[in-house]
Amino acid sequence: MTTQVSPSPQSVEFWFDPSCPWAWMTSRWATEVSLARGFEIQWNIMSLAILNENEDVADEYAAFFPRALRLARLVNGVRDTHGQALIGPLYTALGSRIHPGGREDWDAIIAESLAELGLPAEDAALADSEANDASLRASHDRGIGLVGQDVGTPIIAVDGVAFFGPVVAPAPTGQQALTLWDGVVAVASVPGFFELKRTRTAEPQF
Repeated sequence: MTTQVSPSPQSVEFWFDPSCPWAWMTSRWATEVSLARGFEIQWNIMSLAILNENEDVADEYAAFFPRALRLARLVNGVRDTHGQALIGPLYTALGSRIHPGGREDWDAIIAESLAELGLPAEDAALADSEANDASLRASHDRGIGLVGQDVGTPIIAVDGVAFFGPVVAPAPTGQQALTLWDGVVAVASVPGFFELKRTRTAEPQF
């Protein structure tokens, strides 16, 4: 049976780790396309720290995980406390400071992002709390369950068909953004399609 996927699909979901610059660029592309094509994105949290918790990784990469987990816990905790609709705006508030903003003062970033959305300042404690870890893992596992363990962030699902990526630098805009989206929709419509990849030759470009 042929998978039916349209350029303006019924369902688009996006899984991200707030600390990942590659996910950030893809999210900006997806946001532009959603506005142009008139669909909504359901934003979901995943965690590179959880993904790699049983992996042998370089010390430099391992040192990144505690900070990444704080931000993932924050976003997930806000979702659990205040609702799904705040995930996208909070991701934008955090990501704009971290990625194009180039900042690393994490406590200030968290405080400013919460204030921007009118959220209570005490929600900052969610970044250091394990209380919502079960729901964080559930969100993470749902995304990974659609694509497999050997990927990362971002994950995008179009009418239930999910892929890792696309990985882009910089995020395409205008007609290029729409052309890439149409390509994603096209490969999602082929039941036997699994992978396209080439070696990255560029660093993140915001």
